[in-house]
Amino acid sequence: MKSIKVTRHFTDGDYGQLHYRTAGKASTLPAVVCLHMVPKSSRLYHNLLPYLAKDRLVIAIDYPGYGESDKPIEQAQATIENYTKAIWQVLDHLSIDQVDLVGYHTGCMVALDAAHLRGNQVNKIVNISAPIFTQKEVEAFHQYYTPIALDESGSRFKTMWERILYYRGPGMTLEMCADSMAENLRGGEAYEWGHAAAFNHAQQYIENIKTLTQPLLVMNLNDDLNEHSQRVDTLINNGERKDYLQWGAGFLDAFPEEASIEILKFLSEK
Repeated sequence: MKSIKVTRHFTDGDYGQLHYRTAGKASTLPAVVCLHMVPKSSRLYHNLLPYLAKDRLVIAIDYPGYGESDKPIEQAQATIENYTKAIWQVLDHLSIDQVDLVGYHTGCMVALDAAHLRGNQVNKIVNISAPIFTQKEVEAFHQYYTPIALDESGSRFKTMWERILYYRGPGMTLEMCADSMAENLRGGEAYEWGHAAAFNHAQQYIENIKTLTQPLLVMNLNDDLNEHSQRVDTLINNGERKDYLQWGAGFLDAFPEEASIEILKFLSEK
């Protein structure tokens, strides 16, 4: 949608500047806040933002250390709780009181943590997938996402590219894959801090789902978290899981209008 422009901005956070994108204008409707997976950034939502912003303000925020937000001083500061704090710092800077939250993978955890921290300001939540992991899976993921050391043969970059190609979904072009690769590289040597933060938060995410009071929609894709997302059925108490098996990784770039229709339908329901 060329008629609605996406603009980029900065504000101050605990570790330097926080970067965010906006589209649309403030209205009587809650602002929609989009929370990315790692090691990506708000760029993940760039093509979706105009479609969500037809009658409201939409914001996509880079966590500290991703996209163009300054990174924490040390890895111990890279936590879901600190990502959540950064989100509210941006929203307070914009004087935004009421929000709907859209989280994708790691962003699902940030969204629920944000709702539990300041629930009176959160209306509805969309989780694109539900990262519900067993302890055994958490241990395996920690190993799988161990940072790959730099070497002259480019092992890190070869592995990154192979994983992007392996997990890409319908409609995800090679150009989209290249954009995804570029987002990985923005994290520098801290590129895996966010994955570690997510895995360390895995049990708390489950507890947050159990006690969540806001309506929750889990959009279950045909991706690497398809099986894990199905586990939400026994935990969710105010919402539902809907399957979108025609979509996988890259769907927000490949099918932004169709994705926006599903998200706004849920957010608009009384």
